Amino acid sequence: MIDKAHLLNSKQMAEFVARGFLRFDELVPDEINDKVMRDIDNNAIKGSPAGTPLSQCYQGSAIREMLDLPQIQGLIQSLVGADPLFDHDAIHVREPNEGKAQGLHADSIIDLRSHFDIQIMYFPHDVPLEMGGTLLLPGSHFRKVNEADIAAYQNMRGQIPMVCKAGSVLALHHGIWHCGRQNRTNRRRYMFKLRLNPAVRQMRLWNTDDLDQGYRDHQEIFIGRRGRDNVQDILSQREPWFEEASGRLEIVNRIKLWRFLTGDEAFDVHYWLTRLENMPA
Repeated sequence: MIDKAHLLNSKQMAEFVARGFLRFDELVPDEINDKVMRDIDNNAIKGSPAGTPLSQCYQGSAIREMLDLPQIQGLIQSLVGADPLFDHDAIHVREPNEGKAQGLHADSIIDLRSHFDIQIMYFPHDVPLEMGGTLLLPGSHFRKVNEADIAAYQNMRGQIPMVCKAGSVLALHHGIWHCGRQNRTNRRRYMFKLRLNPAVRQMRLWNTDDLDQGYRDHQEIFIGRRGRDNVQDILSQREPWFEEASGRLEIVNRIKLWRFLTGDEAFDVHYWLTRLENMPA
């Protein structure tokens, strides 16, 4: 069992619920980064059959060293449990001055589950803006789409390019909209992606010691507030691309996922979901 200090806290979980991703900069040490890039060049990274427990995958490899880091173990356990199931992996290599960017997409068909998979995206070297990297649209994971049906959309307000230092990691909800951007440098770009399925009910898997302190009365919260003081603040934030009329719907979807993750069926923000549930006999 991983030490509680390496698990996510409630504010981080709320950020994941609200935005569909968490970012960890320079998490993996250079020694492992260098080994992983050598393994990529030597075609030495081998996955496992879908449904294999993650603990049985990548034995004796540099990827196993990366996955065994306490911080990586902690974020995985917090989101999908201590020993989730391997779904698939992918080694994305962008050649120098590659002429075409990837279309925006979600790595999923339309999927209505409250349970979610995560995708770990690991960047073993520095990724400057001109190298492209992964681009993602925060908060898009509740917009259920079928794979590349959104490929025609470009330049969404609030999109984030993954400009980062070596050893940085993204943990993504499987429904997040993202794409690989064009590499305009003279160097190859590497990214390792791993999709994991939960093998346990996803309820209070993180460090919940701060959960009660993360709440405040909904009447004290004002839409548009930019604070990140607590769970209510975090779940209330609008993304720049939200349409004026639909921002409330996005927050209701966050409330539903937070209830699922905490088991707290009374939780609400702005009374928005409780109002919809009012059906007197």
